[in-house]
Amino acid sequence: MGHGHHHGDHTHDHPHDHSHESSGLAGDIADLSIPDSALSPRDRSRRDLLRGAGVLGAGAAALTVFGSTGVAVAAETGHGKSKPVDDDEYTYLAGDHHIHTQFSSDALYKPEQQARRGAEYGLDWLVITDHGSVAHAKLGVENVNPHVKNARVETPRTLVFQGLEWNIPAAEHGTVFVAPGANEVAVLKEFENTFDGAVTGTTDGTPGGPVTPANEALAIKGIEWMTAQKKAGRVADAIMFANHPARKGIDSPHELRAWRDAAPGTFVGFEGAPGHQASQLSGGARGEYGFAPGSSSFPGYPIESYRTHGGFDWMTATVGGLWDSLLAEGKPWWITANSDSHQVFGDTLVRPTGQDDQAWFDAHGQYPDPVDSGTAQTNRADFFPGYYSRTHVGVTSFGYLPVMAGLRAGNVWVDHGQLIDGIAAKVRHRGPGAQTTATLGGVLTARRGDRVDLEVTIDLASRPNNNGDWPLLKRVDVIRGFLTGAATDKDTFHAPSAAVVESFDITQKAGRVTLSLRFKSVERSFYLRLRGTDARRTATGLLGAKVDPEGPAMDVPGVGSPWEDLWFYTNPIWVAVA
Repeated sequence: MGHGHHHGDHTHDHPHDHSHESSGLAGDIADLSIPDSALSPRDRSRRDLLRGAGVLGAGAAALTVFGSTGVAVAAETGHGKSKPVDDDEYTYLAGDHHIHTQFSSDALYKPEQQARRGAEYGLDWLVITDHGSVAHAKLGVENVNPHVKNARVETPRTLVFQGLEWNIPAAEHGTVFVAPGANEVAVLKEFENTFDGAVTGTTDGTPGGPVTPANEALAIKGIEWMTAQKKAGRVADAIMFANHPARKGIDSPHELRAWRDAAPGTFVGFEGAPGHQASQLSGGARGEYGFAPGSSSFPGYPIESYRTHGGFDWMTATVGGLWDSLLAEGKPWWITANSDSHQVFGDTLVRPTGQDDQAWFDAHGQYPDPVDSGTAQTNRADFFPGYYSRTHVGVTSFGYLPVMAGLRAGNVWVDHGQLIDGIAAKVRHRGPGAQTTATLGGVLTARRGDRVDLEVTIDLASRPNNNGDWPLLKRVDVIRGFLTGAATDKDTFHAPSAAVVESFDITQKAGRVTLSLRFKSVERSFYLRLRGTDARRTATGLLGAKVDPEGPAMDVPGVGSPWEDLWFYTNPIWVAVA
């Protein structure tokens, strides 16, 4: 048994009779010469889903003749529903909602190149999110669209969304994206011109400043406007996330709550782990979080909030911190992990000489296609999409709308460095006359005195990761917090009841692990969330050993490697006790 506080009975199940599912060298799931039996459980599940959607096997070639529209329609109307190996109902599709291209003033690659790389590194969906700016609003948001459509044709097994990175008025950046359709460009363009802080001159969020209330109000109007476009049928769906929320300390707790409450189901969460994870390899800070507070920073945030912890944002990594304070209100708020890919560490592509400055970009709304310098560029901060960070979304069919629905539902887990192949977590209510379950993002209803069981199945890494290492999961933590209702102080970022209640040491190196934790007699509503680690860098949690005895360590700029400090996190499951 691992360390931690115990609640009720618990079991460890480390079966040793599971053979290694796959060497990881068997190839792409699209290579049908590789039998299903040679694939990992996750890859078998993905292959089944793609077969059902008609984008793998005999129907795949026919799809391409319809162009990007045909791919989108086929994906939405496919009725293939597999029974995944790793869950009774859901297949988890890996993705990334924060990717830049030559249509961002600080980025490099063609959209098609980013999509191909994402597909190569196992992504099933991704979002192109170039920076909001005057040049992007005038030229880029329209000119990138043909490239996005080309990418949808070239990589039909990877869903490619168009979005943008919103300069949230009075705050940091956020992902905004919509379902593909006839109005995707028009809606994004109108949104950017009306509500982007850089375009409208409303970025100032200085606490107590004279324009801050109006700028914060404009952000709320933007969220409400995008929700109205969905309700009016201009787009089939729209979703928003806050990006790198603690990087500069300018996303205050009250703003996060206001965005969530403005239009539930539209602004649904934040990056639990930012991109720019390769910055550590080039001498910088993971996530490029080596900043100090500025004039627009929320004054209550501690100095450690301006660094990542095990590669994760302070708001997520702190047990009993800001994320837990949001979850304690009993309202949905989800985490993701993305690449924020601009320019990739070690890549040889560069911008053409003489066409690589801000003046060129402002005049054209984009940079020319990159050229090969023949020299590895080691002063960069990023990995390609899917290479290191992944957001896994539970779906029952393959398509744009199912992915967006899964994100909204919070049926999501995230990881770094391919630490595990997959995870399925459920809480099960065992009471008189009924047996019900809930999975990630869900709510289980129980009565006082009932027994509730947490059941977790983890498929351990079945292949070397993209760094050539074989990741080994060493520990899984169960974190519980009690529900308190809506916060009276909208700027609170503490959840005093949240703590690690159980830790499981993992000694098995391959195959499948099952874990369970029993709550014998529940009396109060609560939530559970999970995290796991290779345990190579840990430290006592920021709120003390009684809350988090062995959490992620604060990252030190330029020291170590992101591949030597791997974690996964799940979104929560709630138990509502009546």
